[in-house]
Amino acid sequence: MSNFIIYPAIDIRGGKAVRLVQGDYNRETVYNDDPVSAAKDWEAQGGEWVHLVDLDGAKAGHPVNDELIGRIASAVQVPVQVGGGLRTEADVERLLSLGVSRVILGTAAIEDRAFVSKVLAKHGGKVAIGIDARDGFVATRGWLETSQVRAEDLAKELAAEGAETFIFTDISRDGMMGGPNVEAIVRLAQVSGRTVIASGGVSKPEDLANLSKHAADGVGGAIVGKALYTGSISLSEAVAAYK
Repeated sequence: MSNFIIYPAIDIRGGKAVRLVQGDYNRETVYNDDPVSAAKDWEAQGGEWVHLVDLDGAKAGHPVNDELIGRIASAVQVPVQVGGGLRTEADVERLLSLGVSRVILGTAAIEDRAFVSKVLAKHGGKVAIGIDARDGFVATRGWLETSQVRAEDLAKELAAEGAETFIFTDISRDGMMGGPNVEAIVRLAQVSGRTVIASGGVSKPEDLANLSKHAADGVGGAIVGKALYTGSISLSEAVAAYK
């Protein structure tokens, strides 16, 4: 079986690990007052990566929690990927210098293609493109706006420019614990010919099983947040199942 990685998620807002429902900043649950301890806990349970989202940064349009992200990257031995408000080369360079292994570009992929092309050319595998879709169209600025660009078209264009990894979120599924949009995830992997990490809606072990069946199609893993915090998925058991 092709490699399928579980990415435990830590969404940072106001210095705490939180979860939002469908990206709504007014529907927040705080799960841990200390994101550093959360990251160490996921590593201790066998997590092979840690997925961080700077929610403050996504809303502000520039990274906000650099200091905390740097502490998390230093506290764990596993690689860390980070998204949220990265819009300039300086943002990317700064986070990579803090020990982050992969940066995630989202809004910039729509609004500043020249920047994305330049970063892909320079850093390649250290860059993932986050595609967050609402009804098939790419949403931007912390999901506050929806573009007229189709998710599949964006993936094909950026794959041609060197993107190796995409992170796909169907916003309608995020935080709802209703299962991921497997069909859309697989389709994105097929049309782009690249690795796609699923995000949003993974709520039970069966969801991971359904996604992992498509590893050969390019579905390279899943980001899991709320389900880990509520205990409906055990990270250690999930990692062991797909190791």
